[in-house]
Amino acid sequence: MIFTSPHEAITIPETSLAKYVLQRAPEFGNKPALIDGSSGRVIAYNELVPTIRRLAAGLVRRGFSQGDVLAIYSPNSPDYALAFLAVAMLGGATTMVPPLFTDTEVKTQLTDSGANYLLTIPQLLDKAKQAAQGGKIRQIFVIGEAEGEVTFASLLEHDDLLPEIKINSRGDLVALPYSSGTTGFPKGVMLTHYNLVSMLCQLHASEALTEKDTMVCLVPMYHLYGLHVVVNLGLSQGATIVILPRYDLGQFLGTLEHYGVTVAPLVPPLVLELSRVPELDQYDLSKLRLIHCGAAPRAPEVAQACSERLGCPIRFGYGLTEVSPLSHSSLPSIPDKPGSVGYCLPNTECRIVDYDTGAELGPNQSGEIWIRGPQVMKGYLSNDQATAEMIREDGWLRTGDIGYAEEDGRLFVVDRL
Repeated sequence: MIFTSPHEAITIPETSLAKYVLQRAPEFGNKPALIDGSSGRVIAYNELVPTIRRLAAGLVRRGFSQGDVLAIYSPNSPDYALAFLAVAMLGGATTMVPPLFTDTEVKTQLTDSGANYLLTIPQLLDKAKQAAQGGKIRQIFVIGEAEGEVTFASLLEHDDLLPEIKINSRGDLVALPYSSGTTGFPKGVMLTHYNLVSMLCQLHASEALTEKDTMVCLVPMYHLYGLHVVVNLGLSQGATIVILPRYDLGQFLGTLEHYGVTVAPLVPPLVLELSRVPELDQYDLSKLRLIHCGAAPRAPEVAQACSERLGCPIRFGYGLTEVSPLSHSSLPSIPDKPGSVGYCLPNTECRIVDYDTGAELGPNQSGEIWIRGPQVMKGYLSNDQATAEMIREDGWLRTGDIGYAEEDGRLFVVDRL
């Protein structure tokens, strides 16, 4: 049985990601778009497009061209988002390197992704230089000050005309995150402009956010959860996003209170902590209307305890990097069931398949979860065999997760294959 979305089908435009994300920016004037939660620095919506265009022009001056790859090796920051969108505007791709990676892991990702440029921070500069040796890195840029290095700020000094870029939304890559998939070593996940625009359209249709919201981005931007589901979604909707570089309970709670955060995308360990820390009572979190929880399994009783303590609902999602990164989400109009991750997003299909026989299963029967939709990746970079093992010729992607769906398509994830 194929389980489909309760949403009506949507039309997904054939456009570039940067154009889609930034198309509404001018209408929001001097409303804050991105706020650095550590320093208080604000980038308003009317600054967003000019700043990203200047950054793109600065990259072009340094030799960046369509098809090049920028590696970002940094904690969360507004500059992370600006760099990603500038590269997208130029028809390049970004690979996101976790700051806590070992030297070997950093070098492996830089080499495998074919990264030509690298953006980092002073604290990671030595590791970045070491990892870049012997690879294709032409230039390293630094967010902040580092003697003798090309700073991120210097890229914003010129306002040259940008070259005319023609982007094939279904073919050209815009993001190259890394994932282990169902098995094996991390592989480059090739995500196109169409993949990521599809995800934003799907989330808009599922009423995940409005222009009146203020979101906190604490989840890491080296993951699509932070970079795309929080930042790009927020910017495309006209919301304000407060970005935090790392988790500190006091700073996090203070940020929620100070900025009147209304939507908090979180991960299960933080939901657990919020359900029991006494410090919570010292802050006014009355503006918080919704928590999104994803990226890992969580105990239903923990989510319930957190929801009751904060006085706001928690919506859940399910997916993986290879689906940009979501296939399922809770619906605001239908009460959640404990343990469920919700329903198929618009234009998304789900099958449950017996992992021994390959037979398609029906409602309430556990098997491997398969997904098909416009958000499914183009494939793994330079790895046709892994791609063929993950995506069938008819477009179904094998997730490697075990679960079951109820008659109406509500999905429950119970194990890992």
